[in-house]
Amino acid sequence: MKEQELFNLTDQCAIITGASRGLGRHFALTLARVGGRVVLAARGIDQLRKLVKEIESLNGHAVAVKVDVTDRKSVKACIETAEKKFGQINILINNAGIAVAKPILEHSEDDWDSVLNTNLKGAWLMAQEVARHMVHVGHGGSIINIASVLGFRGTKQLPGYCAAKAGMINLTRAMAVELASDRIRVNAIAPGYIETDMNREFFATKAGKRMIKRIPQRRLGQASDLDGALLLLASDASRYMTGSVITIDGGHSVAL
Repeated sequence: MKEQELFNLTDQCAIITGASRGLGRHFALTLARVGGRVVLAARGIDQLRKLVKEIESLNGHAVAVKVDVTDRKSVKACIETAEKKFGQINILINNAGIAVAKPILEHSEDDWDSVLNTNLKGAWLMAQEVARHMVHVGHGGSIINIASVLGFRGTKQLPGYCAAKAGMINLTRAMAVELASDRIRVNAIAPGYIETDMNREFFATKAGKRMIKRIPQRRLGQASDLDGALLLLASDASRYMTGSVITIDGGHSVAL
């Protein structure tokens, strides 16, 4: 395969969950710019429709789908829409996620369930149903789970989030082993502190600046810092990679 073809996603259909904002929105734009046909999946349909218009203004192809990743019927409906619009599904970006931040002794059962259901069960349902589609069609594909460095190490006040991301990392490995014979690659990206609209204000505080100083590169990551790994795992350039977890954190997770 020629080098210029390795990262080519022309006419490849990708579902991106949590696409209405933050990293999901960025991932959708990144894939659309390299020719991918993107299915924008999230609960905020109005935001998704605005993103569709933005992608179409760039001569890209997109469709907005309202989905609840914790509900199998909603997940199946999303996949059916993707099939009708673009045909076969080649890529899944499992990005939908939430966090509840409070002291562990103040966490309620509802707090725990909401985070685990969205971040882990939701990723499982999406991956399972997309994998069923890929096996049925017989073309293989790539599933990319957006994990976190907090799946490897803990932190205060985020017990559900840490547990869910750790589960997602091992789910990635388990699915990779079982689906390899169907030519389905399952890998994960584990970002560190990435600047977004949701956390920008915090990282401007004294506490946030102290956290940045603990990163060896002494800076927050930008969404664009994830593009290389995303395009690698989404494309044929990673055809011999499965069960891998790519950490992108400025060296934070390896610093003492």
